Parts: sequence; structure tokens; C-alpha cells
Amino acid sequence: MQKVLTGLIGFASGSLVAGGVVALMVGLGIITRFIGISHTARHAKIYETFICMGGIAGNLVTVYFPILSLGWPGLLLLGLFCGIFVGGWIMALAELLNVFPVFTRRLNLTKGTSWIVVSLALGKTLGSLMQFYKGW
Repeated sequence: MQKVLTGLIGFASGSLVAGGVVALMVGLGIITRFIGISHTARHAKIYETFICMGGIAGNLVTVYFPILSLGWPGLLLLGLFCGIFVGGWIMALAELLNVFPVFTRRLNLTKGTSWIVVSLALGKTLGSLMQFYKGW
């Protein structure tokens, strides 16, 4: 009985956290921004479905720690999707806080802001690759 109760409490807590993350994504406008940039508004239900499935999969992986033997292709695909997810969060937060307009105004930059964004993305990518390659 105690295990069932603990399982129900864990499931409810995980559902609340996942719901909070999705609510934050909606509040920050990440989902609508992705839909707007990709011009795929007619597939909004698919976005919602996969976001919910990702939350459920994240909860299951966090609780049960499954060992998946996907090899290098699976690792590359997982790394790509995780990178897109984290990059989307970072860019949404940067847009929300108006980081780039403040940054360019403080440095008196009138040209080259796209190069700054690309440089930040490449630096993040190279740092991640070094971390994985070196095993830090």
C-alpha cells in the first residue's frame, strides 16, 4: 500500500512539474515562436502532442533510468534534439529580457548583430562538443 501511495504521489508531482514547464514554455512564447518561424500553424496539434510526449518521456527517464543502446546515431540524434531544445529556451529567455537590444546599445553596435548571435551559437556548440569529447 505504501508503494502504491508513493507511486501516486511521485506521478502527481511529476505531472505538476511537467505541466509547469509547458506553462512556462507557453508563457514565454517558445511554442508560438517556433510555429511562427517555421510557418506550420496548421500542425499546432502535433506540436502540442509531441511536447506532452516529451514531458512524459522525460519523467520516465528521470524516474527509471533506462539503458538504451542506440549507438552513435542515436546519441547524435538525441544530442541534436536536446541542443535544439536548450537553444530554444536560451533564445526565448534572451528575447524576453531584451538582451540583444540592450547589449548592442551599450556597445554602440549598428552592424554585425547577426554575427554575434551566430558566434554565440557556435561557441555553445563547440563547448558542448569539447565537453563530450574530453569526457568532462
